[in-house]
Amino acid sequence: MIGDRLVGGLWCHEVLAVLSDYVDGELSVTVRDQVEAHVKGCDVCERFGGEFTHVIKEIRSLLQEPPPLDSDLAERLQEKILDSA
Repeated sequence: MIGDRLVGGLWCHEVLAVLSDYVDGELSVTVRDQVEAHVKGCDVCERFGGEFTHVIKEIRSLLQEPPPLDSDLAERLQEKILDSA
């Protein structure tokens, strides 16, 4: 990785490798602290990590509950299901 920096005991590529686990709260306290220390001292990872976290949280929010199904479409689907049974 170009510009890979060692900050807080981790290299940029190591932070990227565990970023998803960090967002999910699945890191040990030690590694979590290292990631946080790295991000505080590395503007590139801070920017990317913030954007990554925002996108993941937005996707999870959108996927929690599907949008309501149009009543006409629901009726047609119900008919198809009954016809094929």
